[in-house]
Amino acid sequence: MSDIAVTQNNVDQGELKIQVTARGTNAPIENATISISYSGDPESMVEEVNTDASGMSEQITLDAPPLEYSMEPGENQPFSQFTIQVAAEGFRPVNVSGIEIFSNQLALQEVRMEPVNVPEDTTDTIVIPVNTLWGDYPPKIAESEIKPVTETGEIVLSRVVIPEYVIVHDGPPTDTTARDYYVRYKDYIKNVASSEIYSTWPDSTIRANVLAIMSFTLNRVYTEWYRNKGYDFTITTSTAFDQKFVYGRNIFQSISDVVDEMFQNYLSRPNVRQPILTQYCDGERVTCSNWLSQWGSKYLGDQNYSAVEILRYYYGNSIYINTAEEVSGIPASWPRMDLTVGATGEKVRQIQEELARISRSYPAIPTVTPDGIFGPATREAVEVFQRVFGLPVTGVIDYRTWYKISEIYVAVARLAELV
Repeated sequence: MSDIAVTQNNVDQGELKIQVTARGTNAPIENATISISYSGDPESMVEEVNTDASGMSEQITLDAPPLEYSMEPGENQPFSQFTIQVAAEGFRPVNVSGIEIFSNQLALQEVRMEPVNVPEDTTDTIVIPVNTLWGDYPPKIAESEIKPVTETGEIVLSRVVIPEYVIVHDGPPTDTTARDYYVRYKDYIKNVASSEIYSTWPDSTIRANVLAIMSFTLNRVYTEWYRNKGYDFTITTSTAFDQKFVYGRNIFQSISDVVDEMFQNYLSRPNVRQPILTQYCDGERVTCSNWLSQWGSKYLGDQNYSAVEILRYYYGNSIYINTAEEVSGIPASWPRMDLTVGATGEKVRQIQEELARISRSYPAIPTVTPDGIFGPATREAVEVFQRVFGLPVTGVIDYRTWYKISEIYVAVARLAELV
């Protein structure tokens, strides 16, 4: 079915929010112009918006197919697709096509623009392929869920650590022409989950699938699977070998929230140190025994199964949720308690210093003085930060807010992007 034909069935609505930043500095780009049209019909502009001082667009309401299309396999495409054209003075234009919009879901699209010193005719173009549940992708080649490893040299890590970045090879392992991307770990997980399941599914189903995706990824990290074979990347985008990552694709708020809450988790078995290589399939076009079925996990979620109950249904009762000891690349770890007005100490000073640096790139966030005292000014800065980055606006530095501040701080403090 063509993109235009699909639009005739768009009787529901979803939402889209776009963030535009400069590649190399991560600085937000103010007053970028964003034109939105249906994919397949670039002349059908449905909206034009501009970014604010934080590089954010307003939340844009767009047509989407009925919610029930994403609730079971069928012949009706469950998402509409849109194209955005982004232009800003001093930057190369960017076109992104294939942005997926689901009923009652907020889609988040990040756009990174390349600075240019003189006007150029070239445009950076990103084409997002459809979700793996809808498109035709090769099935996973079966592997053992626990890898034989030897602890000689640096082939195997001594403990499970959440990496700051993973290196993603955009093709099968042997494709030497494929590009490698340096991707923040959380962004990688959000991207894969948005590429492989539907954001409309029950929360417990999303959590079960995210846990499977994270455990699979951390098994590749922990065992240095590809480096041990002579490659210089962490994981591939080939569904025959790994998981589907799509450079430049939109993600979904419901999936992003789950990853932010659970990103230090993975799946374990008793007396096994490495994260389990949790393989899975769609459960409809491809079936797989002893692996998680994506559609099957959706139906279990409909029956109020919890995330761990879903996982044990497929992987057995010995599977359990574990927590990594460390997050690499973060200035200091979560203090294991919420910080709010009245809190004092080095953790408060650290977060104030990070907010002060972030406010230089995001001027909407008030500058705070790092004095180690959580007062009204710090609370105001936290509230604005939460508002800018789509977190619940509480003025309290909880787990999600702590790591989001750390993530943005690390990004803006770097002089150059790795991507």
